[in-house]
Formats: sequence, C-alpha cells, structure tokens
Amino acid sequence: MLQFKLMPFKLVIIIFISTLISLNVHAQQMGKDELKSMEKSNSAFKGGIRGVTGPGLNLSPEKMQWWEDAKFGMFIHWGLYAIPATGEWTMFNKKMSPDEYAKLADQFKPRYFNANRWAAIAKAAGMKYMVMVARHHDGFAMWNSPSSYHHFNSMETAAHTDFVAQYTAACRKAGLRVGIYYSPMDWRFPGYFDPKGQAENAALMKQQAYGQVAELMKNYGKIDILWYDGGWLSHKGTDEDAAWFWEPLKLNTIVRNYQPNIVINPRSGMFGDFQVNEGDAEVKGPILEFPWEKCLNLNGASWGYNKTQHLMSLAGILQMLVNVVDRGGNMLLNVGPDPDGVIPQTHVARLKEVGSWLDKNGESIYGTRAGPFQPVDSLYGSTHKGNKVYIHLINSNKVTNELHLPKFDRQIQSCRLINGQDLPFSQDRNGINIGIQKTHLEPAVTTIVLTCTN
Repeated sequence: MLQFKLMPFKLVIIIFISTLISLNVHAQQMGKDELKSMEKSNSAFKGGIRGVTGPGLNLSPEKMQWWEDAKFGMFIHWGLYAIPATGEWTMFNKKMSPDEYAKLADQFKPRYFNANRWAAIAKAAGMKYMVMVARHHDGFAMWNSPSSYHHFNSMETAAHTDFVAQYTAACRKAGLRVGIYYSPMDWRFPGYFDPKGQAENAALMKQQAYGQVAELMKNYGKIDILWYDGGWLSHKGTDEDAAWFWEPLKLNTIVRNYQPNIVINPRSGMFGDFQVNEGDAEVKGPILEFPWEKCLNLNGASWGYNKTQHLMSLAGILQMLVNVVDRGGNMLLNVGPDPDGVIPQTHVARLKEVGSWLDKNGESIYGTRAGPFQPVDSLYGSTHKGNKVYIHLINSNKVTNELHLPKFDRQIQSCRLINGQDLPFSQDRNGINIGIQKTHLEPAVTTIVLTCTN
C-alpha cells in the first residue's frame, strides 16, 4: 500500500512565501506548459512537499553527508534541441511531430564533444558534482539504449556515440560525483497526454522508462545522483498525482538494487532524499531544516542551447550561491552546450570567475552547515564549520559601517576578512558588533570569519 509523506508546511512556506518566479526573461522564451513545469517545484515548496514513501527507499543522514558537503554542481542540458537552438522544449512548443523531430537525429553529429573538457570546466568553477541530461521529454536517449522506443538514441542514429559512457568516465577521472537526469515522460507517446484513454500506448512509455532507468543504473558504474524530471502526466498535476501510473516505489526499488547509495530527487513521485526549487527567483527567508537544491540556468533564455543569450552576472551567481548555502541548500547551475558539444566561451569565462571567488572563499562554502545566525534578506547569512563561523555579507544598500549580529553563546576570539585583514568587533549579552568600511567590501559578497573558543 502506498504511503504519503508531507513535509511540514511551516518549514517550506517560509523561504518562498515572499518570492515570485522571475519571468521577465522566461516569459519571452517559454510556452505556458513549460512555465507551469518550472513552477511545480516552487508551488510544492509553498504548499508542503509531498511524495510516496516506502521502507528503505530514502538514504540516512550519514549517507547524505557528501551531498550536503558538496554545495555546488553543474547541470548539463544537451540533446537534439541544441540544433534549432531554441530550448529543450522546442519539439512541444513548435508542435513538431515525432517524425519531423526525429530528423534532427540525422544532423546530430557533434564534432567537438569532449566530456573531459566539460569536467575540467566544472572543476575550474569550483563545482563538486555534475548532472547530465541523459534523456529529456523529447525521448532522445544520449546513450546506447536497447529499451529506447523506435531505437531513438545516440548510438543508433548519426552520432553513433554513447555520450553517457564518456560523461560518467570523465566525471570519475576528474574526481567529480556523477549525476544523471532522466525524464520518464515522452512527448512521442499519445498515451502521455491521455494515459487512461490510451492506456496501451501509455504502458509502452512506462515500459521504456523502466527499461532505460535500469540501463542507466546498471551499465555505467557507480552513479551518485538520479535526478528525475517530468513525472507529472499530460502536463497536469504534480509528480505525486501521477504515482498511480509510474509506481515510483517499484521503480526506485529497482534503482536501489543497482545503486544502493544513490541520492534521488523527488520528481518521480517518491519523497526524495532532497527537495528541489527551480528557477532564478531570489532565495529569501530563514534556514530550511531539510536537504534541498536550487537549480537554475546560467543562460536565462532556456536550459538547452539557445541563440538568445541572457548570461547571469558574476554578482548574481555569487549572491545566489551564498543565499542558498546560508539557508542549508546546494546550487545546481546549468549550462547548455551547442550542437557540437561545446559550452559557449562566454559561459566558460563566467564560470572561471566563480571558481576564482571560490578559491578564496571556498572554506566558507564546502563542508559547512547553515547558521548559526538566521539570514537577513539582502544583507547577510552565515555558515559554520568547526570553531569558525562565516558571515556572507551581501553588497547591497543595506550595508552600513557596522554589522550587528544577534546574541551568540560562544565567545568570539577573532574577527577578520577571509583574506586575513582583522576587523574591529565587540561582543556582549546583546550580540556582536563588527566594524565595516567601504574599502572592505567585495563587489558581490564579502566573507567575514569569526573564530570561536573551543
């Protein structure tokens, strides 16, 4: 019998109640169904996160530790949709028939694909894991997939390449954790849009999903993250609403048989090992008391490669990163390689800038936990590790010449910028006061280190 688990409402509403999805860019690029799909995770956070559960299907906190330590990863959306360069929802948004869309596979012959290069870019950006789209809603599998309906995969079409095999090998070689994205839904099946009225066709789609998930879990060595997407049916409802069809407990029992320690997100309809918030909406509110991840796109135009470019600023990326980490989350930042498999050079340059900041400030990010101070929106948040507390001061119009922190039960021995420069401070029963000068401020985020007594 299915059991349903609900994340307490008060824990999830507080961080997103004052935020709205940022649609100023997306509205120009996305259709209404695509926008609804992006908003699903955000509405779930606001209304309480649900999912079916079963004994032994969720990881223990100890097995989740590496993921919570990692903090920062690279998402990669790449497939046939890179050719028209109008985003990963091109097939649906442009109302292309399966036969018409399948012709793109004849053109998909990436000349410069190099998974080791991708991994090197992620490493240079300070990322600790990667998640590659193995198959999006268009149904095209980026690996040698015998379960693929009508042989719609990269090995049996013009590319003649198993991209997942090369990607997983490159991650391990670079010392990065390996994540795989998989969408069980498939627009090629009329049964997706009418699973009860066209049950036989929908069953073929489900059969494909089970076969392909098993292939990905058993054929590519240790996989660290399984990132589902598209569990809802007919672009309606939630992933949990579709649990009657996908049977996520059965599906993820198969996953656990092959990969017992894999970290699973919630988008199959099962209550996940971590929760997901999607999109570029600003993160606000207090610390969340459960593992969660913010996924967003470096190019605001779309997740897949797009001729339209709205590249995030360095300040925007860094402030998003600390706002997420200071509230207990990880950040998964997406890139969309071009049809030849190349991540745009402007994106690479921006990611290197992020990596340079993390080279200097990474001790305040990796392996930390949120707090002890609750964040103040648009001003600061904190992390801690050992006897150190890290304050991430957001460069905003709220910054004055003194930063006041609440009462703290540990004695502060020293206060300095992360570059080593001492800062004046005082501590009493009312809290901590730190002297700030404009010359101390970094363009986006300034990291202050408090060293406490043992």
